[in-house]
Amino acid sequence: MDPEQEEANFHKLKKDQEALAKRVNMKVEAMSDKVENEFKSLIEKRQILINDKCTLYSNIEELDKKKKEALETCLTEVNKNFGKIFQSLLPGAFAKIQQMKDKELTEGLELKVAFNGAWKNSLSELSGGQRSLLAFSFLLALLLYKPAPFYILDEIDAALDLSHTENIGTD
Repeated sequence: MDPEQEEANFHKLKKDQEALAKRVNMKVEAMSDKVENEFKSLIEKRQILINDKCTLYSNIEELDKKKKEALETCLTEVNKNFGKIFQSLLPGAFAKIQQMKDKELTEGLELKVAFNGAWKNSLSELSGGQRSLLAFSFLLALLLYKPAPFYILDEIDAALDLSHTENIGTD
């Protein structure tokens, strides 16, 4: 090896490096590491979000199940009291709350009324007094299920004739 030739080669390489330094960004490697670390951080955050999403869906499913159970319990209890109250206010009549056909419990319920064993197709077939007693029975059944500290029932007998008003007073 010739030392002079090696020194000349060294100076040539140093000159080439300086020329390339003007065209090549030497900070790219540091920036690349930074971007790679940010990418890894985002992947970890994404996984956390996916896990949280699964947890949320699981909690929603559990809450929906509890809601349905609570509604079924409420319906059973209110329906039982509703029928008894309506029958006591209007002897010979029957009433019940039932789920609408082809619908979920949360989509709606309907009130059914029977007089002397004949079920009515619509509540519009009832007189104003009978509808008032039906509404009053439903309200009392709800209040028996979940009582309130006090009640204000103003002129509940306004649409009732005397015999129905007496039935409310005696029960």
